[in-house]
Amino acid sequence: MSSLNFYIVDVFAETKYTGNQLAVFTNAANLTSEQMQLIAKEINYSETTFLTSPQQISGGYNVRIFTPEQELPFAGHPTLGTAYILQREIIKYPVPKILLNLKVGQIPVTVNYIDAFIECMWMKQKEPTFHQVLDAQTIAEVLNILPDEIDLRFPIQEVSTGVPFIIVPLKTLESLKRTKVNQDKYFEIISTTDAKCILVFCPETYHPINQLNVRVFCDYLGIPEDPATGSANGCLAGYLVEYSYFGKQKISVRVEQGYEIKRPSSLLLEAEKKDTAIEVNVGGKVVMVATGEFV
Repeated sequence: MSSLNFYIVDVFAETKYTGNQLAVFTNAANLTSEQMQLIAKEINYSETTFLTSPQQISGGYNVRIFTPEQELPFAGHPTLGTAYILQREIIKYPVPKILLNLKVGQIPVTVNYIDAFIECMWMKQKEPTFHQVLDAQTIAEVLNILPDEIDLRFPIQEVSTGVPFIIVPLKTLESLKRTKVNQDKYFEIISTTDAKCILVFCPETYHPINQLNVRVFCDYLGIPEDPATGSANGCLAGYLVEYSYFGKQKISVRVEQGYEIKRPSSLLLEAEKKDTAIEVNVGGKVVMVATGEFV
């Protein structure tokens, strides 16, 4: 295997060393799937991406996403982080939109600039789909909380915009902070669900600028807790609109995540119900941290 160039970025981050870490390999066309998986395991971030086509194919760039344990068809912060590296290191001039060819399909990323520098990036996710509704008692046992800490005005449900998540509405930040996954109960419940990761959220926040606080647990993927999860928050955005969580079917909210694991993150969610379809966009900032070479 010849030397490989890589970049490290923090995604959904306001400053360096916050948000969700991502490694992006830009000359991965000759790597096998097995080699990509080994490298992702070595990096040991929640995800690592590999650019397998330096030129556009069908208008987009071929990208593969790996956790330390397996390949994913889609993930949020790897999509934004990879698009950032594509603009900065491959394209090298301002473009309004970058298309990524992922296993889930082609995902567009819109780029906002200030004086030719990237200010914020937005990805349009697949239309959300809504699946199995789960029992509050069962989920409470998984999360080591009481059933009445769950906001039962809204369902506990599997939602997907490419990767499914179990969405759990809690009442208070205190409950969210105490949440701790019971491994035995967790692996028992996910044996019956398509979703293998759990997003819990509440309307109380650390900072008044934010409308929601979120935690995401993904032990099945080798990620005990994720600091910023674009795919899960896309599912949440669809859920908020579907069930009129804020009393309306159009939202623009700011979400905080990762505070409990000391990686504070900021995600922007926009979603709207148009006829019977829900359009979901998730945005945030990306910060360059490092460049390097695998030898």
